[in-house]
Amino acid sequence: MPRIELSSGPVDYQDTGGAGPVLVFGHGMPMNGSQWRKVVPLLDGYRCVLPTLPLGGHRQPMHPDADLSQRGVARLLGEFIERLGLDQVTLVLNDWGGGQFLVTEGRAQRIARLVLVACEAFDNFPPGPAAKAMARACRVPGGAWLLTRLMNIPAFRHHRAGYGGMSLRGIPDEVMDDWFAPATRSKAIRRDLAKFATGAPDRETLLAWSERLREFDRPVLVVWATEDRLMPREHGSRLAGLYPQGRLIEIADSSTLIPEDQPERLTEALTSFLVHTGAEPARHTGQ
Repeated sequence: MPRIELSSGPVDYQDTGGAGPVLVFGHGMPMNGSQWRKVVPLLDGYRCVLPTLPLGGHRQPMHPDADLSQRGVARLLGEFIERLGLDQVTLVLNDWGGGQFLVTEGRAQRIARLVLVACEAFDNFPPGPAAKAMARACRVPGGAWLLTRLMNIPAFRHHRAGYGGMSLRGIPDEVMDDWFAPATRSKAIRRDLAKFATGAPDRETLLAWSERLREFDRPVLVVWATEDRLMPREHGSRLAGLYPQGRLIEIADSSTLIPEDQPERLTEALTSFLVHTGAEPARHTGQ
């Protein structure tokens, strides 16, 4: 897997290559690009780039002084896009919504369009009672260590209030093993995980940042799940109304991880949006 050294530390990434329009995919905590493993193979004609951001599923720790707050990780994502020389990017987010803050940080020049798939928004950082409890645990000494141990207990990892509720189909254990392994093994990764988990600002700041998202005047597709336990259903329509060129699609029979529950329907909505907004796959343009 290729790796790039950024100001905060090393970031691994996957890159399908090719001449098609560039899609950059974000992921949740403490996940990685495998969150999109069912979707990327369906995107023939597009270049898919999947960085493993320092949300706890990364394999190389960040520098000890790295800013891994919501703002810091958003800026790191922007730096990643810039350093790879990517332009006219479609940024696709699911679960983690902080990538939107590239707009508030003035780092969205290379973003041509946004696709927001059942992600954190407004003051829902972190999302839901279970994630907020995890953040509180990470504030106390040894809390992140305890959390990683709990994540390896089947009854905890599959509980409907936590990761078990993020997919109606159920996330395979081998996938979650891969997500949770780095923080289980490494104290430095747990440090990074705790930084991110506790890195959301207060409610007033989050809502102020949200208002500034109105400045993003490029196409935005909002894809929401009707059975989501973590991302309030009304946030989908609010987000679509917030962005000047926002459009909402709801997908039934899915929870937060729409790429897990409904990959074909999500891909259909994504590709239709891309073609409609001028990002046709390479095979259609003769490239």
